[in-house]
Amino acid sequence: MKRGFLIDMDGVIYSGDDMIPGADTFIKTLQDENIPFLFMTNNSQRTPLDAVNKLAKMGIAVEEKNVYTSAMATAYFLSFMNPNGTAYVLGEGGLITSLHQHGYTLVNQNPDFVVVGEGRNFTLEMVNSAVEMILNGAKFIATNLDPSPKKKGWSNLGIKAVVAMIEEATGKQAFSVGKPSPVMMRAARKYLGLESAETIIIGDTMGTDILGGVQLGYTTILTLSGVTKEEHLNDFAFKPELIIDSVADLDIHKAMELGRPMKY
Repeated sequence: MKRGFLIDMDGVIYSGDDMIPGADTFIKTLQDENIPFLFMTNNSQRTPLDAVNKLAKMGIAVEEKNVYTSAMATAYFLSFMNPNGTAYVLGEGGLITSLHQHGYTLVNQNPDFVVVGEGRNFTLEMVNSAVEMILNGAKFIATNLDPSPKKKGWSNLGIKAVVAMIEEATGKQAFSVGKPSPVMMRAARKYLGLESAETIIIGDTMGTDILGGVQLGYTTILTLSGVTKEEHLNDFAFKPELIIDSVADLDIHKAMELGRPMKY
């Protein structure tokens, strides 16, 4: 049986602008042995090209086809729900590009959907407009529900905080497309051309990457180089098949033999 990898980026391949030691060797091994892989990121602000360029600065050479973002998943989902629809967007870059590529028109009044993604240019006026549109019947979509990092000096709210504000003001709950939603997890797997039993996901966060993988029956590998630490593991009722300190410690061939995926 062929196997392939869905790989989180921040916390697995890099931390901020610094590559996690050994990540370049890990990716090079996958490439040299023609093992399918796809980077998954909840960051809807970046385009695949942005991600490729960031990795290139760290000495990791990949192509745009190796990157799948929550913006891509969101645009695909909306084009399936309502082809050639309209959207009012609180977001930037990759989200706007993906929506256009899937036939969506961005409007400032009477949209089919209000879509919230990452961005630094939100204004209270824009949020008020979004609230009014949702109250007038627009459907409410979030590219993901990643929380704020809760670090001093951090000037960008996590999407979860922005979404919570709009939810409270409208009484409407957003539908989130990004990890751990099955929408993105399944779309990424299909984009890579794998079946569920063939899919291995590597992530640093129990509540997104590993949770999503468990829910869909993927083989799950947690790396402790990012958000989730060993002392957090008992907080969860589920567990990954394998826990590693970083991808530098991963035996790829043994990882490809892992898995007793749940059957649904």
